[in-house]
Amino acid sequence: MNRNEKFVITINRELGSGGRTVGELLAKRLGVPLYDKALIQGLQDKYNLSVDEIERLKGRSHSWWSEFKRAMTIGLTTTQNYVQHGIVEEPDLLVTDDIYESEVEILKGIAESESCVITGRTAFHVLRRHPNHVSILIQAPIDQRIARLVRKRGISQEDALDIIERVDKERENYVKRYTGTSRYDTRNYDLVISIAEHTEDEVVELIMNYIEHH
Repeated sequence: MNRNEKFVITINRELGSGGRTVGELLAKRLGVPLYDKALIQGLQDKYNLSVDEIERLKGRSHSWWSEFKRAMTIGLTTTQNYVQHGIVEEPDLLVTDDIYESEVEILKGIAESESCVITGRTAFHVLRRHPNHVSILIQAPIDQRIARLVRKRGISQEDALDIIERVDKERENYVKRYTGTSRYDTRNYDLVISIAEHTEDEVVELIMNYIEHH
């Protein structure tokens, strides 16, 4: 990956693996924005970014995302504001085709406009032909995933396992429906990392090392 040109790093991760934290740390390390599904859903809801609205914005400017971002003053700090002001960590995956199509256009607009890190959704597939793209999958053993949810959400191990199984199924169905591939197919990624024996900071170092040498 060439850091001197616009780049995009997509991170797909299992719930409870710490993958979103890795994305936050990596984006901070690289000095670029982090975008996740909560932010994208918030943009769709708050600004009515339907396919028709995005087409209207495109008609006004080739770099429509840059213009939109400048107008809305979205950046590294406001990315967090969306998450902190009520956008849930696991937005509903039961979306319509129109919502998905607008999401695709948002992802493409972001990647064309600036260097960034994107976690979740189908960004790994949507941006697979981006000329300066690194795709990453972060996983963790089930007991570690359960323990993380218990610690972060204050729930029982049984409830944590139920949530993990439900979200895993929903995410896999979502990806298969809209991409025709599996989120677990390692051919979709440049790096597949198990966080089992590593801290989030150590995983960031692994990714940085890969970036520097590829």
